[in-house]
Amino acid sequence: MSLSLTSILAAAGASPLLQGLAIIVGTFILEDAATIITAMQVQTGHVHLPVALVALYIGIVVGDIGLYGLGYLAACWPPARRWVTLPNVEHEGHWFDRNVFRIVFISRFIPGARLPLYTACGFFRARLGLFCIAAILATLIWTTLLFAVSLRVGQFLISHLGTWKWLGLAGFILTIFLISRTIARLQGPSR
Repeated sequence: MSLSLTSILAAAGASPLLQGLAIIVGTFILEDAATIITAMQVQTGHVHLPVALVALYIGIVVGDIGLYGLGYLAACWPPARRWVTLPNVEHEGHWFDRNVFRIVFISRFIPGARLPLYTACGFFRARLGLFCIAAILATLIWTTLLFAVSLRVGQFLISHLGTWKWLGLAGFILTIFLISRTIARLQGPSR
C-alpha cells in the first residue's frame, strides 16, 4: 500500500488534482495508512498541506457514506432482510435513527466498528443527513489528529533515518495496525 500510493503520488507530479484523486483512492483501500503516507508526502514537500487534508477528508467521508449506502441497499434485497433476526426490526430502526450521531462518532474511534455500524445505520434507515454531519465532524477530528501525529513522526523519520525513512514508515503503520487490533480484541466479548 505505502509504495503504491507513494508511486501514484510521485506519478501525479505537481498536479494537485491528480494527487488529490490518488489520496482519495488510497482512503478507500486503507484510510489510516493513506493518512500516514500522505502526511509523509506533505513532510517531504511532494504534496501541499491543503490538497492533502481536503483529499483525505473527502475520501474518508465518501467511504463512510458508501458504507451507509451498502447497508441501505442490503435492506432492499430480500435475502439480506431474512438474515436480520431481530425481534422488532421497526424498533431497532428507530433506535439507530435516534442514536445515529452517537453511533457514528463512537465507531470512528473504535477500530473495526465502522463497517458493521455504518452499514447498520443504512440498513435501518437512520437519517442520512444527520449521519453525514456526524461523519464529517468525526472525520475532521480523527483524521486531523492522526495526520498531525503522522507529520511529527514523519519529521522524525526524515530527520533521523534518511533513506531508511520508508522502513520506519512501515513500522509506524504496523504499530498503528497492531494497536487497533489489540484494542478491538480487548473490547470483544469475554469468554
